[in-house]
Amino acid sequence: MQSLLAVDFGGIFSGLYGQMGFVQGSWQNYVMILISFVLMYLAIVKKFEPMLLLPIAFGMFLINIPGAEKVLWGTHPEGNNSYDDVKNQGLLWYLYFGVDKVIYPPLIFLGIGAMTDFGPLIANPKSMLIGAGAQLGIFLAFILATAFGFSVAAAASIAIIGGADGPTAILVTTKLSSDLLPMIAIAAYSYMALIPIIQKPLMKLLTTKKERTIRMKPLRQVSKIEKILFPIVVTLVMGIILPDSIALLGMLMLGNLLKESGVVDRLSTQAQNGLMNTITIFLGISVGCKAKGELFLQVQTLEIIAIGLLAFVMGTIGGLLVAKLMCKITKGQINPLIGSAGVSAVPMAARISEDVGRQYDPQNHLLMHAMGPNVAGVIGSAIAAGVLLACFYSPGYADGSAVSAAIQTITSVA
Repeated sequence: MQSLLAVDFGGIFSGLYGQMGFVQGSWQNYVMILISFVLMYLAIVKKFEPMLLLPIAFGMFLINIPGAEKVLWGTHPEGNNSYDDVKNQGLLWYLYFGVDKVIYPPLIFLGIGAMTDFGPLIANPKSMLIGAGAQLGIFLAFILATAFGFSVAAAASIAIIGGADGPTAILVTTKLSSDLLPMIAIAAYSYMALIPIIQKPLMKLLTTKKERTIRMKPLRQVSKIEKILFPIVVTLVMGIILPDSIALLGMLMLGNLLKESGVVDRLSTQAQNGLMNTITIFLGISVGCKAKGELFLQVQTLEIIAIGLLAFVMGTIGGLLVAKLMCKITKGQINPLIGSAGVSAVPMAARISEDVGRQYDPQNHLLMHAMGPNVAGVIGSAIAAGVLLACFYSPGYADGSAVSAAIQTITSVA
């Protein structure tokens, strides 16, 4: 009884009160929780890219619950978060290892490759030109971001949003400007989810009614040997020319080779389903858990979102303009609507081309024709990422140095 009376209940309850979340929270935490609710609504109710938007939103929700960061993320007693000492770290810290060490994005590409049919691109190699044109947004956004005062590394990370490829954006940002990862990843996946809203008005603005009703000739049948050789040849050629793209491009082509070879169905099925689904969950929640209120709620975030939107819009316009040019050159054999599919969002962008085409001619099926530029966009975004990494992922560009000065000179003259 005496020992019980000796217990300092006041001190215990005082300590417990100090550990409660509402005591530790800030207004930024609660704003981010509200934003996470909006993203969950878009994912669940509106079905906007739910596979990744939902885990990202929930990761954002978890990390912004006042007091939860210490439990979920964890910190070393001395503030050292080195991977050499993993004591006192939380669950999310371990999951984020796959983002920090750039493991998840290439594995996502492995799954995408296993689910993708490159037949339409092989049957119509000219589709690569549309996919290349759709990368216009990346490079225009890069110039604009440097004009806004971002370093070249940060500008490259922001610009890659224009490729409409979440894993690519995450890989480039993790390597070049990891502090911007939450803003860029959320912007990239949000714009991918909003493709129908963003692209359809642009498609109708830049094409005529006559062009939208063009019926394209059926694609030729692609042989199995062509489908097997394609991923091998692309990997070899691009690996020699641009080694920095090989992490994404190599995994994309490996996944496709597993599918097209026909001899490893179990591996192909696993890459498409079990592995892809698992990595998607880990990637989403890892990205979301970095969106802490005090880091996310800044003017810089609005600048990134605005430039990212412009990058995506310009990428769509670039693909449409190239397709219109090809339509003129071929004297009406190519429907310009497939140009919007040149961005990397597979297969959503191709479906938008099909939907808009059928609005004007219900019997006009553009899906397979649009898949050519669409998969070309996937390859193009990986190549664009490789170019940016080759240019800026080195100690010499850590501070922006000569390239930043040159670009700022050009933009000031313009």
